[in-house]
Amino acid sequence: MLPTAPTSCSHCSSDEKPPTPAVKEALPPAPYICPMCEGVRSDKPGPCPQCGMPLEKNPLAHRNEPECCGDGGEDEVRDLWWRVRWSAAMTAPVVLLSMGMDLPVIRDIHPEASGWMQFVWATPVVFWVGWPLLVRFANSLRSLHFNMFTLIGLGVLAAWLYSTVALAAPHLLPHSATHHGMVLYFESAAVITVLVLLGQLLELRARKATGSAIRALMNLAPKTALLVRAGEEIETPVDDIQIGDVLRIKPGGRIPVDGIVTEGSSTVDESMLTGESMPQKKAADAAVTAGTVNGSGTFLMRAERIGANTLLSQIVEMTAQAQASRAPVQRLADRVSAWFVPAVVGIAVLTFLLWWQFGPQPSFAFAVVNAVAVLIIACPCALGLATPMAVTVGLGRGAQLGVLIKNAETLERLHQIDIVMLDKTGTLTEGKPSVTEVFPLPGLSARDLLACAAAVESMSEHPLATAIVYAAKERNIPIAAVTDFQAITGSGVLGNVGESEVFIGQETFLKKNGVFISAECHTQSLKMQADGCTVVVVVLNEKPLGLIAIKDKIKESAPPAIAALHALGLKLQMITGDSLATAQRVAKDLNIDEVAAEVSPKEKLLHVYQARGKDRHVAFAGDGINDAPALAAADVGIAMGSGTDVAIQSAAVTLVKGDLRALHQAFALSHATMKVIRQNLMFAFLYNGLGIPLAAGILYPFTGWLLNPMIASVAMSLSSVSVILNSLRLRRFK
Repeated sequence: MLPTAPTSCSHCSSDEKPPTPAVKEALPPAPYICPMCEGVRSDKPGPCPQCGMPLEKNPLAHRNEPECCGDGGEDEVRDLWWRVRWSAAMTAPVVLLSMGMDLPVIRDIHPEASGWMQFVWATPVVFWVGWPLLVRFANSLRSLHFNMFTLIGLGVLAAWLYSTVALAAPHLLPHSATHHGMVLYFESAAVITVLVLLGQLLELRARKATGSAIRALMNLAPKTALLVRAGEEIETPVDDIQIGDVLRIKPGGRIPVDGIVTEGSSTVDESMLTGESMPQKKAADAAVTAGTVNGSGTFLMRAERIGANTLLSQIVEMTAQAQASRAPVQRLADRVSAWFVPAVVGIAVLTFLLWWQFGPQPSFAFAVVNAVAVLIIACPCALGLATPMAVTVGLGRGAQLGVLIKNAETLERLHQIDIVMLDKTGTLTEGKPSVTEVFPLPGLSARDLLACAAAVESMSEHPLATAIVYAAKERNIPIAAVTDFQAITGSGVLGNVGESEVFIGQETFLKKNGVFISAECHTQSLKMQADGCTVVVVVLNEKPLGLIAIKDKIKESAPPAIAALHALGLKLQMITGDSLATAQRVAKDLNIDEVAAEVSPKEKLLHVYQARGKDRHVAFAGDGINDAPALAAADVGIAMGSGTDVAIQSAAVTLVKGDLRALHQAFALSHATMKVIRQNLMFAFLYNGLGIPLAAGILYPFTGWLLNPMIASVAMSLSSVSVILNSLRLRRFK
């Protein structure tokens, strides 16, 4: 009697249970999160206690409010715009009084009176309009989380305090501070405040664009649907739709929930959800997905998944969670930021002392100005934004293309992959095999052989089993009842039909258990395999009855996708439980580098470990369920398929349509995102590396040139905006 095994997939599955979807948090997600600091959450808006950046609305907590997703809210934009306008209006007179001394009317104003007028206009700019900046400065000192607002606050307050003392009590300053006259920097304190507020406004507007991918996805789902009940069509809110409800989809309308077409036919544009440009034909029993757009036809559908269970909702949630994660490369910026602000303060103090002791007169004033310039230009905001902005845009763009990347670490790991292992069925092939030939041994008809096989295979959900059952139904062959059904991992299925034991599976497994097929049968099997067919042997009471050849067409997208992956320098290896001859035929047609055939799920796992043991970075692409051990062991597991619940939850990368062209897009997107991150980090380090010495006055002995604190403030704001704009280029990735 053939050995038995725990029930599992019939031909190439694992005896391990499919991974269980991650358990949702019992508590609802926090309404506000920090875009740059992992783990910072709040119930109300405000500045981040660590970096001082405005907290953003959490997409996971506001999934029903797409207009708020990914930004700090319109209230904050309006508040910043109000502050920019008022501060600019009050700063203009300060700049005119300070720098327009040769202009008519202004030149007639006494210097001391001009100083007090500057004080009157600049003080509200610093302490009223710029109050949020000072609050963040104070919070950074209180929490000892030094950040960009620490440097801004020190610079602005130093310029204002020095100018106020020089105006109100000049006798308290060293003689060298004024050099027989007042030198005031109210305009620097005010202009820096205006420019920082303006930079915050530009940055907020630019950051809003980084969340556009999720907002676009969330807006795909319509708010209402046509519910068909008792022959009438009732416009109903989508939130009120229940599983089993019948809905009417009109031409040009968006599909409200996931479901099955029950009547009618049409074509559906799934491009915004999957990246597939060609509309897909939909008829009775075809699956349709929320958010996709109906063509010119009309049909009825039955709701199968609603609310948070739709594929669209899962994509939005997964992408939002991924955008909140941090890439390993971010650790570099974190390590630098940890000591950066204290180091800058030290450099500013050293700059002040050197200029005060060795600078030209008024040396004290020069010392204050250059120290302030160092503090302002060294703000590490560009460094902090370099990675999270690129990751956010890259992951969002991937979601629009049907490439779901679970977290930022996976996005970075994809960039390091050098070998891709591919399962055959459903990955390289369509996953819809069909019976091409039935070869019974003498004394048995093809109909009897197919009936025997279909009875047992009717208990299995494997694609090969489905093909055999479908072939029997096509020929109107009745399917007998089966008892004691069991699946033998990676080898076949076993069951009792009446009083007889029937096994359907691999010839190699039979040989190991002392069951051999005839020479004629073996020759026929090799011939079928050479044609690219998968061949199973049907055995009755340990006596072979014949062969069934099953063929699965290669996906049309596979050849160009394989060529594109080769162009990226990736090595491709097919890992399959199918026969060697069949695997070699498919590999030859697709120009795949290496083949490993007739392997069990545990042996697939071993192949992954062996490759990683040779310092190779491995991605494994499979169906997300049967290949679970190999997917988990690979550096990056990639689930091919239609984006089922288990696949989305278990895989590091999910290709919604199971299209290999999307696999190429996943790698190309990773390369593009990492390139942008490197550019951002290089710019941030280069900016600070050059800016700090210039602000300290290193060129003054040679050129007499100094960096005005106001110019430093402009440069600081532009550095942040430039990093964000560079990241936004990923929105155009194709």
